Parts: sequence; structure tokens; C-alpha cells
Amino acid sequence: MNTPKAFKPALAAIGMIAAIPASALWAQGARAPYTVIESGRSFAALQEAVNAIGEGTGTIRIESGTYRDCAVQVAGDVGFVAQVAGQTVFDGAACEGKATIVARGRSTRVEGLIFQNITVPDANGSGIRLERGNLTVRQSWFRDSEQGILSADDPTAAVLIEKSTFSRLGRCDRGLSCAHSVYFGDYGSVTIRRSRFEAGRGGHYVKSRAGRIEVTESSFDDTAGSTTNYMIDVPAGATGRIADNVFVQGRDKENYSAFIAVAAEGRVHSSAGLSIAGNNARFAPGISRSSAFVADWSGDPLAIGGNALGSGLTRFDKR
Repeated sequence: MNTPKAFKPALAAIGMIAAIPASALWAQGARAPYTVIESGRSFAALQEAVNAIGEGTGTIRIESGTYRDCAVQVAGDVGFVAQVAGQTVFDGAACEGKATIVARGRSTRVEGLIFQNITVPDANGSGIRLERGNLTVRQSWFRDSEQGILSADDPTAAVLIEKSTFSRLGRCDRGLSCAHSVYFGDYGSVTIRRSRFEAGRGGHYVKSRAGRIEVTESSFDDTAGSTTNYMIDVPAGATGRIADNVFVQGRDKENYSAFIAVAAEGRVHSSAGLSIAGNNARFAPGISRSSAFVADWSGDPLAIGGNALGSGLTRFDKR
């Protein structure tokens, strides 16, 4: 049978496609949501994009979507940035049994990302595990995990968190050390601005061993919290400023004796001059009990200024 002329080009095209290896066709159709902005190269895996930056400086733009992916940054200055803030979700994956992003380069920047449902065998599953270097987090959301951010010690480095939310994080169970919404080791400084902490599931909302801390214009809503502890804990002491925040303590507490704790585990850093002023603190509606706004174990002269305190709260308790 003769083949109509109109079909001959189509058949030829089919023959050409059949001659292309299947692996090449798959590569052409595979999604590559991670783009290194500086080079324009796109990658299918987050680790590949991080490796491409290596010891250099680069920003990875991440397409909107939900990913079960993670990466370890061992060098360089790397930014992880959502293409559209709030539309990129990392769900459940943890590298090295630690976190979605394990950071031990020179610096790490995270913007517009959501981290959720992260659990690991040692019960410290985090959105970010910071092991070395500077960290900047902006407009990001950490939720429904064992921890939001956990760090090691790096006294030469700094942490900055701005306009971010930490929801339903922390735990104190199974006979293991507690996890917290955020927990920083002995860093040079920790700064948190215009952020929200809410509905903790155990531990403290902010725990920091840094020698300097600044928490400003942020909210701590413990109304829906369960078995939580302090709102801010600086267990080794710290200088700096805690100002212009709103604190609401909920009913279900492991320890409701204080909102802010200073040097509860020992005086490693001086707390002389630590400024705590301009804050608003109270109990959630329907709760009637006594607590201290600031509990201090350091013995250093703190600079506690004017704070609006609800019924049942005392300004200061020396312990």
C-alpha cells in the first residue's frame, strides 16, 4: 500500500524520536526547579545546585512547589530563595539525619521558604541545622517539626532572623533532651526582629547561648502551646536588648515560673546592662496565677525598664 505524502514527514519525525536514547528524553522532560541565578544553570536536586556554587558565592532560586529534598552546604556563601515567598515548601526531608538545610559554609541566607514535618531519630529534626558561619533568615515559616533552627557553636559568627514565623515546634519527651522552637549555641550574636513564635509543643521558644542577643518587635503567643517552658531563655547569660515584644503565656506549661530567664544554667557571659524594656506581657484569658516576667540567676545589674505587665506578673525575681 502506498503511503500518502502528507504522512511521510510525520513518520520521519517519529523515526527520529525513536532514535533518541530514552535517557536523553527523560532528561529533557525532568523538572529542574533549582536555578543558580549567577550562572543561569538549573538542577533537579538541591544538593546539585549547592555543589555547583562550591566555595564561591551564589543564590539558588527555588520554584514554587512542595519538595522532599535537602542539602548540605560545606563551603561558600549560599542563598536559598523562594521564587515566590511562601509558595516553596520543604516537607519532611532531612540530610545527615539533621535538617533540610545543613549549613557549615561561610554564610547561609534563607528567604521566603517553608519548612515542615521534619523529624529524625535523635528528635532534633530542624528546618536548618547551623554548624558554622553566618545565618540570615527572612520571611520564612518553620512549622510542625521537632525544631525550627538548631545551631552548634561559632563565637565569630552572627545570626539574623527577620519577619519569620515559628509554629508548633519543640518537644520534651521520650527521655531525650528537649528541643525548642529555635536553639542557638555559643554564637557571637543572635538577632530576631519582627517575628512570631506560637503554639510550641515543648521546650523554650527562643533559647540562645550567644554572648549577645537582640529580640525586638516580635510576638510570643503561647495560648495554644503545650508543655512549654520559657519564652526567652539565655541560659549562659547575655548582653543586648529584649524590647517592644508581646508575650502571652498559655495554660499548658511545663514551667510557668518566668517569661524570660537569664543565666539559669551558669554565668558564661556577662549580662550587665542587658536591656529589657517596652514589652507587653500577660497571661492568656481565663488564667489566674503568679509568674515572674524576668528571672535572673546571673547577679549582674540588668537594665529592666518600663514594661506593661498583666495581673499576676512580677517585674523581676532574683534566683
